[in-house]
Amino acid sequence: MFYEIKSKMIWSYIFGLSNVHLNRHKMGVCKFSKMLMQIGRVFLGVVFLTAGVNGYFVIFGLEPFIATSPKAMALFEFKYLLIFEKSLEIICGLLLIINQFIPLAIAILLPIVANILMLHLFLDQSLLPLAIFLVLTHGYLLFFYRKNFISIFDRKPNSH
Repeated sequence: MFYEIKSKMIWSYIFGLSNVHLNRHKMGVCKFSKMLMQIGRVFLGVVFLTAGVNGYFVIFGLEPFIATSPKAMALFEFKYLLIFEKSLEIICGLLLIINQFIPLAIAILLPIVANILMLHLFLDQSLLPLAIFLVLTHGYLLFFYRKNFISIFDRKPNSH
């Protein structure tokens, strides 16, 4: 009995629940949050998979099926950098779509998303709204999976 009371106290402290009504409300918010995460995950996966495949069209000298920014392509003076970035975009896009290794994929995509935002903020404003939406979606995924990243900020990590 003591264990049940203590367990209920702990859960109500963690979730800020005081009665069953609030518990149902919290579950509704949680379902909405998960649904939003799934939509964001698939959206980012499709965007990066498409951008990665489109980049390989450019690498192989074919006409890309989505117009590319000339200013963005000018930054890839060396093909190996374009190959590396587009390969990461394809791999991470696939991981996001198939729902595997999500924290790893969003961690790898972080500098790419930041670069996309800076490029469209300072060089080519034509796709700035899409870049902002990518940043917001990526930020939401980072927030949703924050427990996977919180240990990065430990000043003195535990050694095993």
